[in-house]
Amino acid sequence: MKKKIAVLGSTGSLGKILLKLIQSNKKNFEIVLLTANENYNLLLKQAKFFNVKNIIVSDQYKYELIKKKKISGINIYNNFNQLRHIFKKKKIDYVLSAITGFHGLEPTFNIIKHTKKIAIANKESIICGWSIIEKELKKNKTLFIPVDSEHFSIWSILNNKISNSNIEKIYLTASGGPFLNSNISNLKKVSIKKTLSHPTWRMGKKISVDSATMMNKVFEIIEAKKIFNIDYQKLEIIIHPKSYVHAIVKFENGLTKFLVHDPNMKIPIFNSLYNDPSLPIKTKKIDFDILNSLNFKKASSKRYPSLKILKLLNNKESFFETALLTINDFLVDKFLKKQISFNDISIFLIKLISLKQFKNLTVKRPKNLKEIKKMYDYVSLKIQSLDI
Repeated sequence: MKKKIAVLGSTGSLGKILLKLIQSNKKNFEIVLLTANENYNLLLKQAKFFNVKNIIVSDQYKYELIKKKKISGINIYNNFNQLRHIFKKKKIDYVLSAITGFHGLEPTFNIIKHTKKIAIANKESIICGWSIIEKELKKNKTLFIPVDSEHFSIWSILNNKISNSNIEKIYLTASGGPFLNSNISNLKKVSIKKTLSHPTWRMGKKISVDSATMMNKVFEIIEAKKIFNIDYQKLEIIIHPKSYVHAIVKFENGLTKFLVHDPNMKIPIFNSLYNDPSLPIKTKKIDFDILNSLNFKKASSKRYPSLKILKLLNNKESFFETALLTINDFLVDKFLKKQISFNDISIFLIKLISLKQFKNLTVKRPKNLKEIKKMYDYVSLKIQSLDI
């Protein structure tokens, strides 16, 4: 029997990787739903190639354009309110949630009840909504697999379980981004083009900027804390320029395990799809040259001021993480529009998140999706009114 699949964000880089994997084994899968925000032309091509009956185009203008085409054989929706009609009562086998940004939280949350297994790549779902996501997973007995390479690696080291038992320390590796060896005094004048030129990964603009400031790794620390229910004191970032080792876990019994794979998201996505160690995937041979020169080093807050935010994090779930993410989104957007410098991202981020109105959010816990969305909108409006 064919496995039924849904891909949230199928036109993005991770969605395309998954579809390429399915293409090589097409006879064993049926794609029930594909979604995109704006790229409806690629979405249509994907739907026709894989014979998909349901697509969602989130952008209203693009949705109206695609509806004018009067395409037969495909149900075209503008939002995720129709999920119950698409899936009816029977659960599908697998969902990849790869929508980028905060607006990926709601569809990720709402689709959990419709699937046996969900692989979440949307950071915002974990950072802002893990408390409600976790409850929904348990309520619907849905298997969760983290797809971010670092969290997938930790999950794999822990034998595919989300457990913090007997862990002394978890190290998340960071490449250091494009400015690892740059003179710190020159970072004020770096170009957008240079900021986006990641040395080992090919990523979108937003996440490339976050990688350069190291905020991407701060967010991954937050994700790891939530997913594995482990205190921040047991989590640490280390620089590893080759991006070959993705996570290191030191156990209380003296053993230390680390997971190695090429910097290619095909590997965690493949394993999240099949979740079967006996199935092969074509990859490169082990690179012993890299293993012989792993070159780990501590991450410095002098080079990466954003790391100072780690000291502000509270082990209890709160709205603080939502505020942090919202402010960072705002500042990265201003940098990409050439309205602030690269250094200004970290300077303003620390300044804004330290304001009393945001710092006090560490004592307020989100109860539901509506509250989280309301907080995101509140912080967005608040920072837009400030003089930056």
